[in-house]
Amino acid sequence: MEKTFTNWIKWENRNELEGMRYPGIYCIAVSDNLLNEFNFIQDLEYIGMTNSKGGLKSRLNQFDTTIKKNRCNHGGADRFLYEYENYEITKNNIYVAIRSFECNNKIPSPNDLRIMGEVAKCEYDCWAIYIEKFGSYPKFNDMSNAPKYSIMNR
Repeated sequence: MEKTFTNWIKWENRNELEGMRYPGIYCIAVSDNLLNEFNFIQDLEYIGMTNSKGGLKSRLNQFDTTIKKNRCNHGGADRFLYEYENYEITKNNIYVAIRSFECNNKIPSPNDLRIMGEVAKCEYDCWAIYIEKFGSYPKFNDMSNAPKYSIMNR
């Protein structure tokens, strides 16, 4: 599974990743160490997926908009923001890796719909792998233990 993801890349360079227009899985890590080859590490703090027409690029832009406090439109990013409230301090330590699934998500054929189903399954598989390795969900996927910034700062 790990070989199907891109290498870790700095958050600010995410739009350079190939496959961003397609649906897929994205993993967000925060680390003081330089990350390169993707693997499931404890610094991986969020696993997300999208089947939206805008693909991974649109979903990661929603994440970015939320963590910069411009607009709160991503639940996982809202939980991320609770812990990492100051984007300027955190931004150089944020990494992302993706696994895209090439298909037509704008006018999907039956085969495209099957591929989009694989995206959803892949997210669950990623959570399962992480839980097997570390005994819990990634920090910001654990909704019972990760409060949202928007709720706590009303």
